[in-house]
Amino acid sequence: MPVANKAILEKANAAIVQGDYEGFLALCTEDTQWTFVGEQTLNGKAAVRQWMATAYKAPPKFEVHRLIAEGDIVAAFGEITLKDEAGKDTRHAYCDVWRFREGAMAELHAFVIEGSLQGEAAAQKR
Repeated sequence: MPVANKAILEKANAAIVQGDYEGFLALCTEDTQWTFVGEQTLNGKAAVRQWMATAYKAPPKFEVHRLIAEGDIVAAFGEITLKDEAGKDTRHAYCDVWRFREGAMAELHAFVIEGSLQGEAAAQKR
């Protein structure tokens, strides 16, 4: 199951990068819950869809450095580039911890900070 869940997350990320938000949402449960640690929690696909409409001014660019899977959990560690309100690229380091249920993404805990990775993690990605 962990390998299948990793493949689902990779497919979901590929959809996001191409701006296919509905394709991404098709891989989520109806009651998906997203928690942006320290910020907000989104409940259900409608809330996630609404958030994507404002958060993604343009499709983001991902650099996934590690995917770690165990049981129904997949953790993704890397960097993401987003467009800000002015259309300027902003880089963020992130760790997303996904819980899967019946082959779909049911829950996310996202740890995101503005800025590039530093130290050992940055050196490993080169």
